[in-house]
Amino acid sequence: MVIKHVALDIVCGITSTLPVNEVPEIAFAGKSNVGKSSLINALMNRKALARTSASPGKTQTINFYNINHEMYLVDLPGYGYAKVSQSVKEQWGKMIERYLHKSKQLKAVFLLIDIRHKPSENDRNMYEWILHNGYEPIIIATKLDKLKRSQVPKQLKIIREGLDLIPGTKIIPFSAQTKQGRDEIWDLAEQLIFGTEEA
Repeated sequence: MVIKHVALDIVCGITSTLPVNEVPEIAFAGKSNVGKSSLINALMNRKALARTSASPGKTQTINFYNINHEMYLVDLPGYGYAKVSQSVKEQWGKMIERYLHKSKQLKAVFLLIDIRHKPSENDRNMYEWILHNGYEPIIIATKLDKLKRSQVPKQLKIIREGLDLIPGTKIIPFSAQTKQGRDEIWDLAEQLIFGTEEA
């Protein structure tokens, strides 16, 4: 994917009406400190368009990033953040569920998991919830640069078993630092959106 145009086009809060878009969407879900903003910035070749924050849980909206006027990368609110009230968490959950149900253009959901740790209960719940909403998430194992290469296969197995992944589910190891995995994520996204790999 050659990135020629990037813009944050649409921001939806808890009370917002979801947009009816004409171009395909790819959504990204993950807990608050998993590196979602860093991944989206890496995909867009931008340093800070998706806001990264020292305090997790800042993404409280659904953000639609326009790529080349051909597609949207959709940043869903982070889950599992302890410092917000239960009622706010429930509102975020309803907002995400509304999006998963109502978007006519959503082609795939990528679920981000920290490669260093066994998936949490929140991770497992999110995985099952995405399945329940009719999507088979692709797993992105973030923070790859924090591991030695020899540790990677073992950690991927822990993620696969911890989430009880459907056989054949793709896991892509990714590092925001080295950009390893970026091209693979784009190749897969383009296959899902356009049906073929684009140059």
